[in-house]
Amino acid sequence: MPASAPAPTRRRRTRRTVLVAVVFALLAASAPGLPTAAAAARIVGVQRLSPQVDLVSVYSPSMHRVVRNHVLHPVGKPAGLPSFYMLPGAGGAEDGISWYHSGGARAFFAHKRVNVVLPIGGKFSMWTDWNTNDPVLGHNKWETYINRELPPVIDAAYRTSRVNALSGVSMTAGPALDIVTHAPSRWRAVASYSGCPGATDPLGLLANTAVVARGGGNVVNMWGPPGSPQWRHHDPVVNAGKLRGKTIYLSAGSGVAGPVDGSLLRNGGGLVGGNVIERVALSCTTNMANRLAGLHIPHRFVHRPDGVHTWGLFYADLRDSWPMIARAIGA
Repeated sequence: MPASAPAPTRRRRTRRTVLVAVVFALLAASAPGLPTAAAAARIVGVQRLSPQVDLVSVYSPSMHRVVRNHVLHPVGKPAGLPSFYMLPGAGGAEDGISWYHSGGARAFFAHKRVNVVLPIGGKFSMWTDWNTNDPVLGHNKWETYINRELPPVIDAAYRTSRVNALSGVSMTAGPALDIVTHAPSRWRAVASYSGCPGATDPLGLLANTAVVARGGGNVVNMWGPPGSPQWRHHDPVVNAGKLRGKTIYLSAGSGVAGPVDGSLLRNGGGLVGGNVIERVALSCTTNMANRLAGLHIPHRFVHRPDGVHTWGLFYADLRDSWPMIARAIGA
């Protein structure tokens, strides 16, 4: 039978064991919400598509999935540049219809000193946090992703200036404004191109419900029954005062086809019913502009005489809005 350890040695081991247990207990008690490294958003892959384009895969802990993002950047990835995040349309860029594929973003930003981040995902989700999982559209926490998860990892990987702007187009035009009202310190500027700001007025209710239904989802799973308090919480018209101090650009076409649309074949998606969609966008955006004016919040509202929800229209508004966005973020 082995000899027992001397009493002083046993006492020292006991004290060490107790000390370790106390330390872990104190850490757990003092920081119960402290995220572990495994729970943090992180880059899990980077594919270099060209000297100025990366496809960056980011793990989202809120959605328990990897989200891909095109990142446009100057050659050499110089440090200290601001970032412009451009949200996708109704198909979430998963359908190949996007600023990257359809909207001319690569050529437009090729010689500009800015990082442009183009997330891929969130089709028909209104790019918001949903209350519950949807049988068709799944688990959506897109506001958390864009406000809390994606920018910090982009800032670290690209050594940015941590100065950001956000834009939304079509489905995400209203949500972009909503997202900024919930994290005003994250964003210097916001642009809303051809969408429907608003969630609780009749047009806003219709637009949100129609987009989700188009994707086969149940809008009640998003913010609860229409008209509930959460719908007001996500209404940028209602919460417009939280945009004070931001550079704000709003735009919409008239719903009449014209030169701004360019080649309809080239512009692709959005043409079927695009005249009606754009007229709704114009009405919604006018409501937003009027609300900002009533609050004496500076903004720019561009109401074009033509435009039927095409990439020609969206690209024209990107070109028009960029100088004021660039000034706001130091690009």
